[in-house]
Amino acid sequence: MSAHTQQLATFLADLRFEQIPDAVLARTEDLFLDWLGSALASQGAHPIPLFERYAAQMGPSEGRARILVNRGSSTAYFAALVNGASSHLVEQDDLHNSSVLHPATVVFSAALAAAQDLGKSGPDLLTASVAGYEAGIRIGEFLGRSHYRIFHTTATVGTLAAAVAVGKLLDFDRDQFINLLGNAGTQAAGLWEFLRDAADSKQLHTAKAAADGLLAAYLTKDGLTGAKNILEGEQGMAAGMSSDADPTKLSDRLGSRWALAETSFKFHASCRHTHPAADALLDVMQREGLVARDIAKVVTRVHQGAIDVLGRVVVPQTVHQAKFSMGTVLGLIAVHGKAQLTEFRDLALTDPEVSAFREKVTMELDSEVDNAYPARWLGRVIVTTTDGRTLKGTIDDPKGDPGNTLSREELEDKFRRLVAFSSARSTDEAGELIARVWNLRSTRTLEQFS
Repeated sequence: MSAHTQQLATFLADLRFEQIPDAVLARTEDLFLDWLGSALASQGAHPIPLFERYAAQMGPSEGRARILVNRGSSTAYFAALVNGASSHLVEQDDLHNSSVLHPATVVFSAALAAAQDLGKSGPDLLTASVAGYEAGIRIGEFLGRSHYRIFHTTATVGTLAAAVAVGKLLDFDRDQFINLLGNAGTQAAGLWEFLRDAADSKQLHTAKAAADGLLAAYLTKDGLTGAKNILEGEQGMAAGMSSDADPTKLSDRLGSRWALAETSFKFHASCRHTHPAADALLDVMQREGLVARDIAKVVTRVHQGAIDVLGRVVVPQTVHQAKFSMGTVLGLIAVHGKAQLTEFRDLALTDPEVSAFREKVTMELDSEVDNAYPARWLGRVIVTTTDGRTLKGTIDDPKGDPGNTLSREELEDKFRRLVAFSSARSTDEAGELIARVWNLRSTRTLEQFS
């Protein structure tokens, strides 16, 4: 068994609420509110009702865990499944840069469902969520850039992150966490090929990661053993899913580096790979007083990961696929000044000006940007104007990154916009949910999150 895996499992087993810095707890509350808004924003939107129907067909009519989008309830497994799908649809959930992982959609979906099932408190939920983030981020960093080229890290690593959060709620010791990683890791799956077809698999990825992580934890609690070296073993995850794995990442500064605090919020409602260029284009347009018709061409200077993911989408066929189209995102930015949920829903596929601008946008690999990635996601664009000028846009910290983060006021505004987008909750209900999140540290029961 790897010493790095042992160190990670020991840290997870020993972690206590009292050890977590106040700033990290506050950030966890911020991320939880952001996740909650993302889950509610997808109410009624395809393919989320498919997951709701599946849960209704296969699960009980009610249970202790809440399904957010329909105010229903079920077992923890099916609540995690539906909430995992719903919180990853509108592309507003968080991202950790260097692991290229969306932790919230898998960690909170599993942790809240299990916490409600087990009758846990707000501090219990926060501690479990921190554990899930810290483990998931390090495992994502361990698997490296090569993993992300083929595998959707939030699906694969997300299964382990979700499992760890639930394992913490179940008060696992070191040996149980090692077995848990084995049981979760052997289920890890999720491939990027769906993007070529505008398929719905991305929501299946996060639904299954959250639910399968919970499954692994509950079975491990009852004595199911797992591979002791699932991460680094000769036939483990790194062997089958990576060519640049770095085992030292698994134990990187455990207890002193709080990786959760490095997580970014999404400002634009699109794939995170589009955000640096979107911010850089906005910077040029605002600085030079440009409008869309003033621009003849935009070259986005990007990292290879952006090309691997966004390069699959040429002419988007669905709103969700449009969020993975660099040209469409920049078209919304140029023509309408923003790329939020309403712009994607109402304009991304139908506005001829946006479509025309999309054809002006290209991506080119940039060595500076690529060398900085994934630790930093730099924004670089070269804009050619219709009157022949060449203008450069440079953004080192896209909006939402830790160096340019969203304040609580901005997070509350985002939450209200997300909830209003789907009409999932009334204005008053949105305010009540915000207050409940800010009071998690003194919350004795989590039944009110419904």
